[in-house]
Amino acid sequence: MLVSQILKDKETQGVLTVTKGTTVAEAAAILSKEKVGAVIVAEDGVHPQGILSERDIVRELGARGTGCLTDKVSDIMTEKLISCEPGDRAIQVLQKMTEGRFRHMPVMEGDKMVGLVSIGDVVKARLEELSQQAESLKSMIMGY
Repeated sequence: MLVSQILKDKETQGVLTVTKGTTVAEAAAILSKEKVGAVIVAEDGVHPQGILSERDIVRELGARGTGCLTDKVSDIMTEKLISCEPGDRAIQVLQKMTEGRFRHMPVMEGDKMVGLVSIGDVVKARLEELSQQAESLKSMIMGY
C-alpha cells in the first residue's frame, strides 16, 4: 500500500501545526485535546521546521521539571525531520520509523507537507494489505 492511500483512508485529514513561538504547555494542551502524539512545527502550516512529540515533552519534564512548560516549542522540538512521499510504500515507511525509533512522519511533495502518518496508520495499512494477500492466496488454493 502507498502512503497516498494511507492518507486517503485516515479519519482525520490535515496536519496539526504550531509555530516556533508556541509554548510547550500550549502544545501539550493541543496534543491532549486532539488526542494525538505529535504536532508539526511550521510557521506557515506547510513548510515543516520540526516536530514536537509527547516523548520530547516527557523527556524535558523528566530532566528539568515543569519549568520547561513555559519554554518555546523551538527550544525542545526535534529539528531533523525524516519524511516520506505519497508514492512511498508502507513497508518502507514502517522500516524507517522502526530504525529511527520515532512514530510520526511528515508526508512531503517537494518542499510542502501534504500530510502526516503515524506508526499506527502504517501498521493498520500493512495489516490490511497482508489480510488481502492472505484472502487472495486462500481463494487461489480453494479454486475460487
